[in-house]
Amino acid sequence: MSRALSSPPSRHAANFVMLTVFLDMVGFGLIMPVMPALIEEVGHTGIDQAAIIGGWMFAAFSLAQFAFAPLMGNLSDRYGRRPLLLLAVFGLGLDFAFSAVAPTLFWLFVGRVLAGICGSSWVIANAYIADVTQPEGRARAFAMMGAALSVGFVIGPAIGGMLGEFGPRVPFWVAAAVSMLNFVYGWFVLPETLAPQNRREFQWSRANPFAAFRVFATYRGVLPMCLLMGLYFFSTSVYPAIWSFWGIAKFGWSEGMVGLTLAMFGLVTGAFQAGLTGPVVARFGEARTAMFGLACSMLAVLGYGLATGVVMVFALMILHGPEGFAHPVLTAMMSRRVPEDAQGELQGGISAITNVAMLAGTVFYSLVFGHFMAPGRAWQSPDIAYWVAAGFMVLTLGLFVLLKRREDRLGTV
Repeated sequence: MSRALSSPPSRHAANFVMLTVFLDMVGFGLIMPVMPALIEEVGHTGIDQAAIIGGWMFAAFSLAQFAFAPLMGNLSDRYGRRPLLLLAVFGLGLDFAFSAVAPTLFWLFVGRVLAGICGSSWVIANAYIADVTQPEGRARAFAMMGAALSVGFVIGPAIGGMLGEFGPRVPFWVAAAVSMLNFVYGWFVLPETLAPQNRREFQWSRANPFAAFRVFATYRGVLPMCLLMGLYFFSTSVYPAIWSFWGIAKFGWSEGMVGLTLAMFGLVTGAFQAGLTGPVVARFGEARTAMFGLACSMLAVLGYGLATGVVMVFALMILHGPEGFAHPVLTAMMSRRVPEDAQGELQGGISAITNVAMLAGTVFYSLVFGHFMAPGRAWQSPDIAYWVAAGFMVLTLGLFVLLKRREDRLGTV
């Protein structure tokens, strides 16, 4: 799978990998609108229990990513980005096909684990972007990567919602085909960007997901940012945990409507990331941009818990849009704190943090949702999980402010 870059890394190399990630996200988005119906069908259960099962499935996915993403990132630092990225994409296609024929909840869980193992493509893609981008341009580059993910997330759920009308397994077959086409595309056009002199020997001790935290301790200012990133993703994991179940329970959305709302969500986020991150960072700086994004995220998640109809939900998505600044800017800030030969390790470590946070968060919020939606509860409400998430976003924003003040006193970036 090795194919050396014949000319210096260029914008075209970044475009190749962004398209790869875009197609990857299309595949993921295709299956999201139909997961509630598939779990109810296979598990013979109601919406309250289906939400809890869905949370545990996402946790299995996140746990697998936590365990394997640092390994993939470190392997890419040793053998290059191209072979590991192609391997992840190919494995994901096989997983979607496997899930399409899963007869029981157990096999759906197995499919989610396989998806987590193979879903490390974005880790390698971020390292790929770091290879071809100067440090001062990485905030914008990571934002463009996020935009590619968001646009894929627009198209995937919209198509998945429509395909779901023909049965909950149909989108899985389409997702498998998309991933395999993605693999074929990458095989022929994806160049290698990690120069031999920038590669390093592979060490199991550094690929251990827990070892990432020890390694990061050697780079000044990274561990506090890791804590911030973890709290942020714990807070926002409320969306993959309950969005589809919440829409069905509160507003009676169909699979098509779930797909439409997810598509709108991705469209708004992608527009902010692609069109505004660079200019906003240039005008206000990384710290202020990240702070604004976190504040909008806090207000939006509280608003969803108070929404009275789909019009209000769509209006809140506009307020939610600037959250798209937060992740790429925080990632760029962290990338400048580690050397160039550790960018794959950094992205693997960020993925490990992200997946631990989302593992805990999706289980937590799905349990909250299931508890307050169970039949016979004195107080039934699908909104409680959003209100709890808003509280955690307050803590996230507060931690960022404290870290910024500390760095200002120490004179660091």
